Amino acid sequence: MNLTLPGILVDCSWLQANLAHPQLLLLDATVELPAPRFDGDYRASSGYPGWLQAHIPGARHADLLNELADTEASFSFALPAPTQLLSALAALGVGDDVGVVIYDRADGFWAARLWWMLRGLGIDAAVLDGGFNAWQRAQLPVQTGASGAVRTTAPTSITANAPSTPYWVDRAEVEAIVAGRAAGTLICALGSALFDGSAASRYARRGHIPGSFNQPARSLFDAHGHYLSKDDLAHLLDTYLHDDTPLILYCGGGISAAANALALTLLGRQHVAIYDGSLQEWAADARLPMTTGAAPA
Repeated sequence: MNLTLPGILVDCSWLQANLAHPQLLLLDATVELPAPRFDGDYRASSGYPGWLQAHIPGARHADLLNELADTEASFSFALPAPTQLLSALAALGVGDDVGVVIYDRADGFWAARLWWMLRGLGIDAAVLDGGFNAWQRAQLPVQTGASGAVRTTAPTSITANAPSTPYWVDRAEVEAIVAGRAAGTLICALGSALFDGSAASRYARRGHIPGSFNQPARSLFDAHGHYLSKDDLAHLLDTYLHDDTPLILYCGGGISAAANALALTLLGRQHVAIYDGSLQEWAADARLPMTTGAAPA
């Protein structure tokens, strides 16, 4: 019997009921990225040691820091070329014959990032709402070590279907929007203190790209780390739902912005893309403008 994903989000009950399904591929996309203690304090490290300590049974670790990134780029977590990404995904077990469910052991941003990477290739996947924290709160079983997380058979094929609208933009496209040469609404997913420059930043300069609106990704979740209901998300994101102007999402490294992308997709918003380099790339180039203070009214 084929595994059918019920939607973009799945809950712990659905996952528990389907955990033994032979076509389920469960991926833990966690990366460790502590809050900055001072400006420029950037300390990303693999989530693999934490995965070894505890993960949902059968889950494999998806390495967003290295194996699923272009490590030659000037910024972390850079999207690889499609052929490289497809090869790395196939090695994880992604294929036309599986249903992919992604979670992380943090705030849900890493899972959303991998989900958006797959979506950009035309590959359907789902995110576990609430992630590993929700699984643990439900007192469901966990697994330690690497045993049980290796697929015994390789997928027969993995097919990419490029979407008709871009899911990613580069710096040049953002520069064109800032200069007024291209249409687009810039939305920063960082918290308000990072956006307005009042808090220490991991990146080379404080603040945000001029003209940006601020929609902190954390505002999309309830107190337990679940996405808000569709009605609540629609109320929160109402400003961005009523025209087809391209929405260009960014944050520090294109990670928390993916949670915004997921929420907007849940609401049916089209023409959404992530600026992959985000502030890690933008703030490092002193020629590019940045500003501080609150978002425009």
